[in-house]
Amino acid sequence: MTSFRLALIQLQISSIKSDNVIRACSFIREAATQGAKIISLPECFNSPYGTKYFPEYAEKIPGESTQKLSEVAKECSIYLIGGSIPEEDAGKLYNTCAVFGPDGTLLAKYRKIHLFDIDVPGKITFQESKTLSPGDSFSTFDTRCQLLVYPGAFNLTTGPAHWELLQRSRAVDNQVYVATASPARDDKASYVAWGHSTVVNPWGEVLAKAGTEEAIVYSDIDLKKLAEIRQQIPVFRQKRSDLYAVEMKKP
Repeated sequence: MTSFRLALIQLQISSIKSDNVIRACSFIREAATQGAKIISLPECFNSPYGTKYFPEYAEKIPGESTQKLSEVAKECSIYLIGGSIPEEDAGKLYNTCAVFGPDGTLLAKYRKIHLFDIDVPGKITFQESKTLSPGDSFSTFDTRCQLLVYPGAFNLTTGPAHWELLQRSRAVDNQVYVATASPARDDKASYVAWGHSTVVNPWGEVLAKAGTEEAIVYSDIDLKKLAEIRQQIPVFRQKRSDLYAVEMKKP
């Protein structure tokens, strides 16, 4: 198989955790019936996004929300990137993404390393670090696709400036498909998400993009197209490992 269908669920987040989880699972089932094999939820899918909400909505992993994700991944036989949830562990809170395989197994758990602390005078101030702790390790998982998936929740300041720009940049410099899953926009929320969940191909072209409303974004990931682009512009063969390298340090 040289192509796979990807689905991004741009979920409208409510203040009721159980409702968010139920509706997320319903959208996952719908996406699976449309042929999606890899499905992603948005950042903080079971909770309103905000430092005052994280302690109230936090739970263990495995726990109530992630157990439901495991069950629906197995039911639909899909790879499920569970957006993120506020996670509590040993008295600390994390912004954590859990990933499940087609048999419901937990494949990866990523605790957000780079917390979102921002202060743009007159526009937005937000500090995840007020209540969240950073993770200390990277997470990857194996599929037959090559892509980067970012559950994210940009806002009305960073969204129009950086959301698509960053995605297209990462797609081109890594020569991979890049997908970003955002919550739907709620203008009455204390933190207003940008929306516009997007899929970009390795050439930097936007293949699919949502608006601001709740939606499912579909796109086919074409591995043949990826291989062709890497052959046409062979940036990986031209890297100078004698001059520079990326080093990953163990915690």
